[in-house]
Amino acid sequence: MPAWRRGLAGAAEFARRRLAGEFEVDEFGFDEDLNSAVLMPAALALYRSWFRVQMRGLEEVPGAGAALVVANHSGVLPLDGIMLQAGLHAEHPAHRNLRLLGADLIYRLPGLASVARRSGHTRADPELADRLLRAGQLVGVFPEGFKGIGKPFSERYRLRRFGRGGFVRTAVRAKVPIIPCAIVGAEEIYPMIGNAGPVARALHLPYFPLTPLFPWLGPVGAVPLPSRWLIEFCPPVQASDVVDSEHDDERIGEVAEQVRGTIQAKLADLVAERGPAFG
Repeated sequence: MPAWRRGLAGAAEFARRRLAGEFEVDEFGFDEDLNSAVLMPAALALYRSWFRVQMRGLEEVPGAGAALVVANHSGVLPLDGIMLQAGLHAEHPAHRNLRLLGADLIYRLPGLASVARRSGHTRADPELADRLLRAGQLVGVFPEGFKGIGKPFSERYRLRRFGRGGFVRTAVRAKVPIIPCAIVGAEEIYPMIGNAGPVARALHLPYFPLTPLFPWLGPVGAVPLPSRWLIEFCPPVQASDVVDSEHDDERIGEVAEQVRGTIQAKLADLVAERGPAFG
């Protein structure tokens, strides 16, 4: 059957399921049917054709059960999270759904909040993260937060602090492995050369990016540049083996720094291997 006919048949079957109510939404708002049939295919168009992502180290991600993926964050807009989700959904042998923890800002915007929840995102709250992990989910977190995603282009691939080790506490509490993940490519999609602070404050945003193309070229300037991406998962860290309690601040800090160091070293290797971002 030609590809266009398969696509049409798939769209018709999706519409039938929606009309018949043959889909489920979990307690966090995740709509797996919508995610698999609509959201991930759309993300994979960027993943495969625009960013040409190469994903490695998938053997480090378990085929079932809970784990906490910890990655660097960059790129002005959180496309790195979406590419991470798309790659795991399409390329992992178990086609795992990554349940990303997102900033409160996302959930203050009604339209965006709904799409985020339906695609598997959940507000970055320790209790919610713990519930997801105890339910056997694969959870993703970006400890740098807005300080990573909004840093200037001149500081690309230099990790910010990983907070106070909250992700380690989460892993220790749920007794799950931490999987460090390095993402190269997102830094170049919107090279941030400045921050319009007054505009950001007026819009209640953490930053308002100025890039070589945005906002000068309007909507065209908002198109991400087609950088080449490499994503690699590193061997898991069993935090609960070395941290006796989630209240052991010293050891939690040591593990957080270990994970940060692993990701920073891997970023350096991948940047050198990739070479020119647009080659």
